[in-house]
Amino acid sequence: MNFVSIRIITGDITRLVDFYERATGVSATWSNEDFAELRTPSATLAIGSTRTVPLFAPGSARPSDNHSVILEFLVDDVDSVHKNLTGFVADFVNEPTTMPWGNRALLFRDPDGNLVNFFTPVTPDAIEKFAR
Repeated sequence: MNFVSIRIITGDITRLVDFYERATGVSATWSNEDFAELRTPSATLAIGSTRTVPLFAPGSARPSDNHSVILEFLVDDVDSVHKNLTGFVADFVNEPTTMPWGNRALLFRDPDGNLVNFFTPVTPDAIEKFAR
């Protein structure tokens, strides 16, 4: 089995795709007006409009209602990313902080309230873990 992507359902797909394009520097590929993907070498962030939900099961997903998932992106320099996102990101949950497991992490919310973590490994163990 291969993990392929995570999908966010949103009520404003253009706004959310624009946000992630700017935050990540990755251009989205649009399949149609209701579905876009931001592909990275290791995973894909899919973004679907609420109009796609009934295709799976009516009411099975609700936009702006995530309270358990954190989207994580490995970046080269989290402190530089923080500087670049200041003034663009409206809700920083924390400033870059070195976590006990060895990553320097920046946590913020996207326009739908989803938690996003940009991180850089900084300890030898963390650096080795993410050296691929």
